[in-house]
Amino acid sequence: MKDWYEKSFGEDYLLVYKHRDAAGAVREVKKMISWLDLPQDARVLDLCCGTGRHSLALADAGYRVSGVDLSGVLLREARKMDPEQRVEWHQADMRELPLDGDFDAVLNLFTSFGYFREDEEQMKVLQEIYRMLKPGGCFIIDFMNSPHVRSHLVPESERETDGQRIAEKRKIEDNFVKKDITIIPQDGDGEERHYHERVKLYTLEQMKQMLAASRLVIDEVHGGYDEDENYLEESSERMIFVGHRPHPQEM
Repeated sequence: MKDWYEKSFGEDYLLVYKHRDAAGAVREVKKMISWLDLPQDARVLDLCCGTGRHSLALADAGYRVSGVDLSGVLLREARKMDPEQRVEWHQADMRELPLDGDFDAVLNLFTSFGYFREDEEQMKVLQEIYRMLKPGGCFIIDFMNSPHVRSHLVPESERETDGQRIAEKRKIEDNFVKKDITIIPQDGDGEERHYHERVKLYTLEQMKQMLAASRLVIDEVHGGYDEDENYLEESSERMIFVGHRPHPQEM
């Protein structure tokens, strides 16, 4: 039986999340570049790259970029937007990457973490990030801020786009935030489609412990990509970790 992330990142994902735009990715990449201070021509891995918005913005900024995602549908869209093949695209599970590493930076953006039922599976992702980085290489893990999610969860919402009604129901259960998505054709032509999403809610302290256990060093924690980017536990929407793989002499 397929897990939720094997089913949800298909054609309908492009409909549900079509509001995510390239301009926003360019703005976010500029902020990330200021945090990482990477040299021109640095090698960057966009882990769980989706349709490649950030990968392409990074390539535009002069970096050598590889994008990895499990979804063939999302990678198809990424390749469409990259006719000059500036990015190396790879289809793979983030727990077991078919790459040798030696990257200057690894990015894991917009809550592309916490997908699995067991903590040990999330740890495999962090261990792969460590393996992908050269000593001294930097990482960004952009995760939702669980206290903010708990206090601002919207249980139900509906909207219409491209002649489809999208109904979303959200709840927190067993330390996971769960979303059930129903897509209903408005012209009566076609059946309802149903999807489920599930992401583990980790606290700041839990993330710190897992990163430390993976031998990754945290340098900064930010709360967003805006000017006021300081992380505040109760009010920040994001929990963005910036850090590095230590050199042997740091161990």
